[in-house]
Amino acid sequence: MAKDYLMQFLPDLEEFKEKTMQFHNGELTIAEYKHFSGGFGSYAQRGGQKHMLRLRMAGGRLTKERLHFIVESCKKYGINRLKMTTCQSIQLHNLEASNLYPLMKESWMAGMISRGGGGDFPRNVMASPLSGVQRNEFFDVMPYAEAAGEYLMEFIKAVKFPRKLKVCFSNSPENETHATFRDLGFVANANHTFDVYIAGGLGIKPSLGICAATQIAPEKILYPIKAMVNTFTTYGNYENRGKARTRFMQESLGTQGLLDAYHKQLAKVLETESLDLNLCLSEITKRGAEPMSSHKRIIPQRQEGLYAVFYQPIGGNLTPAKAAQLYQLIAPMEAVEIRLTPQEGMYLINCNAEEAKKLLAETDDGARNLFEASTACIGASVCQVGIGDSQALLSACIEAARKEDFADGVLPKLHISGCPSSCGTHQIGTLGLRGGIRQTPQGPEPAFAVFEGGCPIRGEEVLADMGKSILAKDLPEFLVKLGRMISSDNSTYETWIDLHHEKLNQLLAQYTA
Repeated sequence: MAKDYLMQFLPDLEEFKEKTMQFHNGELTIAEYKHFSGGFGSYAQRGGQKHMLRLRMAGGRLTKERLHFIVESCKKYGINRLKMTTCQSIQLHNLEASNLYPLMKESWMAGMISRGGGGDFPRNVMASPLSGVQRNEFFDVMPYAEAAGEYLMEFIKAVKFPRKLKVCFSNSPENETHATFRDLGFVANANHTFDVYIAGGLGIKPSLGICAATQIAPEKILYPIKAMVNTFTTYGNYENRGKARTRFMQESLGTQGLLDAYHKQLAKVLETESLDLNLCLSEITKRGAEPMSSHKRIIPQRQEGLYAVFYQPIGGNLTPAKAAQLYQLIAPMEAVEIRLTPQEGMYLINCNAEEAKKLLAETDDGARNLFEASTACIGASVCQVGIGDSQALLSACIEAARKEDFADGVLPKLHISGCPSSCGTHQIGTLGLRGGIRQTPQGPEPAFAVFEGGCPIRGEEVLADMGKSILAKDLPEFLVKLGRMISSDNSTYETWIDLHHEKLNQLLAQYTA
């Protein structure tokens, strides 16, 4: 983190400390404190006694130094829960109020400024996790994501946004970061340029983004960013928070009106500002000699003899003990670092064959198959605004599925959100679930609405519509029955669903009538 930003933000911590004490003394309501603390990347958890701190790391780059800081902080402050997020950050949970201020200050000094990690600010900039090492990528977008992250810090104290602004970079059509439907997305092209998409997003009234510029040279990315900041602050809704995200400008201005407004801002920025990047780009020089045998969690990199090891802790929950173990393993390994994924997993990249074998063995406690790699937000047991307990649901479903010993791929990856905010990205999942309440003859009960058929791939994007809801207690049984049907056809969900969609509808009807 650039030192000038650090010095700019450090004085704010005294006010944060004061407000936190006021909250715990009953002088601020939960809503009042949330409105303030979110701007520091921290929220009180459900019940108001413990806290969460969200650490920013552009592109999900969890370097050895950052991991070491997290490991030592867990020891120092007795932190017992780490949660990886769909925005490629890490949340430290169950923090005591007395520890929150010193931990936040120390994390800032260590280069992980949480300022703007929540609230109405530019959020953590995302990038394809294997950027720079992926064999089929168009080019490495990570340096530009990090530069964008640095630049956006300028606006945290200088500009009042209507709501949050999410910016991301995608290096291939896989579109892992959802660049074509974020507030601002940069999509790499084969000719080493970016196409720029604006005003998309998930959540209530989701929307695909609009392609607002094409063939943008990488060194020019700050101009489209500044243009989006100006467009959002000029035309964004400051009166109604429910309509204050960028995607609602498609509604208020119309598609062409929004494009005209954005192009006007872009032309002005290009004419009046000097924002060209002059990055010193570096390549990985490490190489491996020994070949690695094939494994579903081993991904050969484009660098000869190097590999990435995929690891998906269940539900995105990384225990402090596992974090410490990973640090001890990678500390002596040249150039190895962790890249957090937008689906709450991680890649340990730049491993030679020997290193990859060690890390593969030490990460065998994670997801065993595609289904167990499901995404789930922190859920209502922790989150103040949560409705459904996403983590408890995922645990119950995995427990039920393990008893059946389904083949890999029989059940799809789930995307589970505890509320309409879509922190679990339920609208782009093959099967998505969104927490809510369903009225029954016995009274209101926890339930999850079903979203089916979502897809994030560039050019094939589908934002799934909400179907009927299934009681949370019935979902494990529903998935077991689904898995049995698919297994009896000796198929996988991906293949089966195209041929037997009516069978899925019939099964859903049994639980949603």
